[in-house]
Amino acid sequence: MTVLGEEDWMAGKQARRFDRAFKVAALARMAAGENVSALGRELGVRRKLLYRWRDTVRRGGVEALRGVGRPPGGACLAASVEQPRSAAPRGVALPDELAQARERIAALERKIGQQALELDFFGQALRLMEQVGRRPSGPPDAPASTTSSGRGRSGKAG
Repeated sequence: MTVLGEEDWMAGKQARRFDRAFKVAALARMAAGENVSALGRELGVRRKLLYRWRDTVRRGGVEALRGVGRPPGGACLAASVEQPRSAAPRGVALPDELAQARERIAALERKIGQQALELDFFGQALRLMEQVGRRPSGPPDAPASTTSSGRGRSGKAG
C-alpha cells in the first residue's frame, strides 16, 4: 500500500511501506480514540490509509494486513488457512465477532419493531373500547332504555 499521492508518484518519489506491527500499533491508537487526522500527521500516513487498514482488519483479521515486502508464492494463503487469527488490536472487532454483533443488533431491532406494532394495536383497541363504553348502543333517536320483552320466560305474557 502506498502513501504517495499521484503528484508524488509522478515526481519519482519512493513509496513508503509499513510492517504489520506498525499498522497494528497505529490501529490500536486509532481504536483508543485518538484523532485520526492528528495520528496520520504524526505517523506520516494519510488518514485514508489508516481507515483502509482498519477495514482490512475488520474483514480478514490482523493477518490480512500485509507486512513489508512481497510474500513468497502462496505463503499468505497457507498461513491464513493453517494459523488461527491472532488477537485484533483493542477496540477492533474480528470479522466473526462483528458478524455476530450485527446479527444480534438485527434481532433486537426486529424485536423492537414487533413490540411497537403490538403497542400500536393494543393502544388502538383500548381507544375503541373506551369509545364503545361511552356511546349509546342504539340509534340516536331511540329511548335510553326499554322494558324487557319477556322472551325466554317459561310463562306466556298476558
